[in-house]
Amino acid sequence: MKTAVTRTDSETDRRSEGARAAHRLPFWVNQRLGLLVLVVALAALFGVLRPAFFDERLVLFPLLRDISTLTVVALSQMVVLSIGHMNLAVGRMAAFGALFAGFGYDRLALPLPLGLVLCLVAGGAIGALTGWVIARTGVNSFVVTLAMDFALLGLVSLLYSALTENAAFTTRPDGLAELRSYSLADICAGPICGSPAIPQLAQFTVLALAGLGFLYARTRLGRELLLTGANPAAAELSGIPTGRRIILAHALSGLLAALAGFMAAVGTGTFRASIGDDFMLPSFLGAVLGGTLLTGGVVSVIGALLGTSLVGVIRKGLDLLSVGLESLNIYLGCVLLLALSADRVRTVVSYRKVVRST
Repeated sequence: MKTAVTRTDSETDRRSEGARAAHRLPFWVNQRLGLLVLVVALAALFGVLRPAFFDERLVLFPLLRDISTLTVVALSQMVVLSIGHMNLAVGRMAAFGALFAGFGYDRLALPLPLGLVLCLVAGGAIGALTGWVIARTGVNSFVVTLAMDFALLGLVSLLYSALTENAAFTTRPDGLAELRSYSLADICAGPICGSPAIPQLAQFTVLALAGLGFLYARTRLGRELLLTGANPAAAELSGIPTGRRIILAHALSGLLAALAGFMAAVGTGTFRASIGDDFMLPSFLGAVLGGTLLTGGVVSVIGALLGTSLVGVIRKGLDLLSVGLESLNIYLGCVLLLALSADRVRTVVSYRKVVRST
């Protein structure tokens, strides 16, 4: 037992030194700063090449609405990456949650807020079930979430076929159309109004960012999630209930995926089975570009926002430049490879600095 405790203490010391060394890294290794510079530079470049890029209502408003939704998707993936897991069913969980919201509006005549609550509960429940299976069986999260992805693909399609005529719920509760099309310009405090480029839908993203930022930075629960991802054995020896933390992380992931599904449905105006089909790549791109480690233990909430913003700016800019979908997917794949390479470089530089400082 003494040996195990000593090993845990030394591991903690090494990670503390690594955290201190990370603050001394060269500026070019700082992912958030690099992402911010890239986003600003690319936005300026696309604005020069296509001045329409800065049109507030026709370009920036839908761009920021997409970024808001995909940032929540990235946060959903980031939560499970924090414990060293992944969620390949993030898109299907989004569709599953949106299904319950659409059903509540269409069949139960629920108001907009209650439908959202039903959506979040469904997403959190399916995420918790996934985490419970992983924690009880010990099967790798890749296998379990892949199986859940296929199961939900069939289940959601069957439910839509059974409950609707056109594979979509089209009933729109009061407030949904306004949430989709209104911007901060429609919110005024006296003579001062917000920007017409920022959608009101972004308020959900801000709440998710603030909540997760507080969780990981200020709470013991957040630190336990990170320790579970960094060193599960050390977490167990420290008295952390790792099984419960795994369930919690996947429940949060499912809840955030359902929120993203709701936001995507609001953006299109319908609740349909295809919601979340294109969430897989953005979920990893935003999180990994932002600095979240695939091996767990390190997350960056603001980084996820910046990573998603970079992908959104690239996608919108290339679209305005009339780049085809096939070429766009190639570029996005290259961005992911570069992100993984940058993550490896950052890890190596951090390790070398720790070694030199000891």
